[in-house]
Amino acid sequence: MQKETQQLGSSIIPLSAVPAQSSMVAGLKATRGSSGARGVKTLPNGPEEQHSPHRGSSDLRVQNDRVYVLNIRGEPLMPTTQQKANKLLKQDKAKVVRREPFTIQLKYATGENKQDIVLGVDAGYLHIGYSAITTTAELIAGELELRSDIKRLLEKRRNYRRTRRSRLWHREARFDNRGGREKGWLTPSIEHKFQSHIKLIEQLKRILPITEIVVEVATFDPQKMQNPEISGVEYQQGTLQGYNARNYLLEKWRRKCAYCGKKDVPLEVEHIVPKSRGGSNRIDNLCLSCHECNETKGSKTAAEFGYPKIQKQAKESLKAATFMNVVRWKLVDHFRCLWAYGYVTKYWRIKEGLEKSHVNDAFVIAGGKQQNRAESNTIGKQVRRQNRSLYKANIQKGVKLKRNTVKEVKGFWRWDKVGYKKKECFIFGLRSSGYFNLKTIDGNKVSDSVNSKKLTFIERARGRIEEVRRAIPPRAEARSLLAHN
Repeated sequence: MQKETQQLGSSIIPLSAVPAQSSMVAGLKATRGSSGARGVKTLPNGPEEQHSPHRGSSDLRVQNDRVYVLNIRGEPLMPTTQQKANKLLKQDKAKVVRREPFTIQLKYATGENKQDIVLGVDAGYLHIGYSAITTTAELIAGELELRSDIKRLLEKRRNYRRTRRSRLWHREARFDNRGGREKGWLTPSIEHKFQSHIKLIEQLKRILPITEIVVEVATFDPQKMQNPEISGVEYQQGTLQGYNARNYLLEKWRRKCAYCGKKDVPLEVEHIVPKSRGGSNRIDNLCLSCHECNETKGSKTAAEFGYPKIQKQAKESLKAATFMNVVRWKLVDHFRCLWAYGYVTKYWRIKEGLEKSHVNDAFVIAGGKQQNRAESNTIGKQVRRQNRSLYKANIQKGVKLKRNTVKEVKGFWRWDKVGYKKKECFIFGLRSSGYFNLKTIDGNKVSDSVNSKKLTFIERARGRIEEVRRAIPPRAEARSLLAHN
């Protein structure tokens, strides 16, 4: 009897070993964006633009090994080599449309032979891994770090508005002004991460003729994650069975301050990991403290306050698990694409002897096995575009409002990629004096104060900063039960 198999991308997975489900892929259309700068020193729009402005240095970042190509109508074709792209640019048969990843557009009609390309997406709460492969090679691979400050900024905006409204003399009560929420509504922070996944996939579809998308999905059980041994009635009832939150905390902490141990004083509900530091209102993250300890602790965690034992009682946040349960399936529904389960990814990653990483997971999700890996990976990080508030919230001495942030200086914006002393770095701090704080994408300091005249503008951030790194993942021997005997 012929062994039953199922096709996933370019790999064949035995159903007996790793069952998977799938649905058809639906094509998407997306409009192209534009980027650039005015009034600043820029690199020439020619073949040398795909290289750093400071040639001959050992400190240069690694260039991508492929050049992505658009036809005369702006539609993606199969990528080409750097040598051929240089030749087309010198002959004025193509123009540069994007620097990262380096993309050119042809100025003449040409044949459009395309191969099947599978895009694997390792969706995540903090990072997204992606890898696009054919049957023989990996065309692009990278990792994007998502923003985690949306909730804090929304709370900050809410406080600004509440303060402003409190100064109005005649304002109608709006205690029930919430509006209608459609089915499938997501909180703003989760919605931002969801839209970031969609935007990244659509950007990849603009530079590669992707024919199939595979997204990793998973289902997490928060009860089991906190207590693997829980079962039966205890599993159904939960932690607060028979209690309200305050009574539960009084019993748990024996009606005394968790920090100084005082009794017979007014006790306050306190976050072990503050909400400003990513903590939640989950009962495991709450304790009781007296007013003095609560004020002294401030925005510190319990460990930073000198109580690591209490810190250990605050179990890991389940935000990432909740995100996985909600958003990954929404991605599958949005793109009408294939999916793969997390344990399937782990199985094949170990069997292929690949290290654990978002890029390697995406490669396996796409069905990658023995394809030639990309010589470089694109490392990206989402950043805030601009702080649009004009003034700081607190009124300064003399009843003067202080300007919030500097928006633009000498044609430079915050997060712009610039060249300085044969290195490529980013503007982390913008000053009206024209002296900027420069760092690498990892946050390593390049210089605290550099005159803008010494900088060469390379690329505008547009909500994301990127650099290309040499990354050829080694194939270690398969481990555990999958190791060869």
